[in-house]
Amino acid sequence: MKKYLIATLCITTILAAESNLQQKTAKSVIQIWMWGGPSQNDTFDPKPAAGYDYCGPLDKAIPTNIPGIEINASLPMLAKIADKYSIIRSMTHGINAHESAAYYVQTGHKPGIGLVYPSLGAIVTAFKIKEYKGKIPPYIVLTQSQGRFSEEGFLGPLYKPFVTGGDPNQKVFAVEGIIAEGISEQQQIRRRQLLKKLDTLGRLMPDYPDFIFFDQAESEAYEMILGETKKIFDLSLEPNEIRDRYGRNSFGQSCLVARRLVEAGAVYITINYSGWDTHKQHFQAMQRKLAEFDQGLSALLEDLEKRGLLESTIVWCCGEFGRTPKIDWEPPWNGGRGHWGHCFSALVAGGGFKGGMVVGASDEKGAYVVQRPVYPEDLLRSILRLLGIDPDGCLPNDKGIDIKVMPYPEGYSGLGELVEIMR
Repeated sequence: MKKYLIATLCITTILAAESNLQQKTAKSVIQIWMWGGPSQNDTFDPKPAAGYDYCGPLDKAIPTNIPGIEINASLPMLAKIADKYSIIRSMTHGINAHESAAYYVQTGHKPGIGLVYPSLGAIVTAFKIKEYKGKIPPYIVLTQSQGRFSEEGFLGPLYKPFVTGGDPNQKVFAVEGIIAEGISEQQQIRRRQLLKKLDTLGRLMPDYPDFIFFDQAESEAYEMILGETKKIFDLSLEPNEIRDRYGRNSFGQSCLVARRLVEAGAVYITINYSGWDTHKQHFQAMQRKLAEFDQGLSALLEDLEKRGLLESTIVWCCGEFGRTPKIDWEPPWNGGRGHWGHCFSALVAGGGFKGGMVVGASDEKGAYVVQRPVYPEDLLRSILRLLGIDPDGCLPNDKGIDIKVMPYPEGYSGLGELVEIMR
């Protein structure tokens, strides 16, 4: 009886979400996961007056195209298009461990409370999968698995993301399961023909239900290997000037693939952008990372807007935490920044998020939140809301678990969803 009531409630929630979806603009999400934790001071919350021990060589802020908003001088391209995004300068959770912080920021739940909760991508997929008609998987990770937790959680393997592998900056983007390096398309065709010739049982029992299902699955798989779907990942079809604008590096080309996936109807795309865990020689790493981040993200936002996709595509960028405001100059760190969960920054754009605004504030050194704390569940609930998914509704699952989509925890003391930057 209990499972029946839960199922009924979930169906009601899904129907309500579908009704809301028609009134909302967001259809897809691109998550840029800055794995390792980017420095708030060196990106969207510069503190040039804090001095060299807090800024190092990245000690300049530059004005954006929105009066009164400044970001670090290391992001000049993004400074020119601040009207397209908003900055959250008061993200907080106080966790300094990678695994725990990553889990909290991506699921909206603190670890250690019994269940393994699904990531935002799996939740969105759970609500979209029945209506999804695309030929590519609805939930995709570029290019390596995040690996720190099970993204699908208790929802199960149906909601696990498709991880591409490969490198889109190479001559051939070798997407796992689609591109087999060293094997030509003609060889793939011959292999499929041989497979058909060997399938004598299938020819003898063509109406057997399991064989019909198998043939359908095989047909869909080969459509990705040999059909039009394969072209979604083929960046050689893009003009060179577009590829150059995004940046000829793995991150920039991943952003371009993400745009193509949105055009193809993918629901949730995560770019797993590693390299931000800079305990040692932080500023040497930032010289490269910030330049490619600036170019790739600015190109993505401009391209989405130009193609009429930004209004229906949420883009959000952050890591699991920030980095220590004070720099450790002593060996072996030689100018490193450690983990810092007390205060960090995030960027949101598109899909109903307003541009040209700042939420919250940190202290004079970027160490602690002094205005409008934003917890992971506040951000994730806001994204769900813009997708037409009620965060207080029932999360559908096949285990009969009576649970809300993204509930606030007991004792929550925050200020709630980001209504100040939501249309």
